[in-house]
Amino acid sequence: MSNMQDTGQNGREPKSLRFVAAALILRGDEVLVCQRKAGSPMGLKWEFPGGKIEAGESAEQALRRELDEELGIQAEVGTRIAHLRHNYRSGGAVDLQFFAVHRFEGDLVNRIFEDMRWASLKDLPGYDFLPADRDLVRDLAAGKLL
Repeated sequence: MSNMQDTGQNGREPKSLRFVAAALILRGDEVLVCQRKAGSPMGLKWEFPGGKIEAGESAEQALRRELDEELGIQAEVGTRIAHLRHNYRSGGAVDLQFFAVHRFEGDLVNRIFEDMRWASLKDLPGYDFLPADRDLVRDLAAGKLL
């Protein structure tokens, strides 16, 4: 007997859908970018800080919690800049919401990343970003979103 996993009519429904909130922490024409640790899934790819939205949390609440856990800051989460869904070839999918963060309290502390740095918006396409972030990165660099 096969397992009763619902794959939808065409078998192409995402195996798993993760809801994620990420921050565009802005400083003038720069944004904070973070590099995943070597050896982690998609290691050494660049991304914007943030993480999974837990049950019962709003995207903004999740982002405040994640930024505290990852960077040790208390962020003032601003307006939502983008909302997109990315389907990975592996079958998983991610629903991503990106929020502007113009102000935060505390000093940035790298708690989980290989590297982090302030990058000029126009230079973002030079970083090897996660596939889910690439369209957003292109639009940010072109000045379309901010």
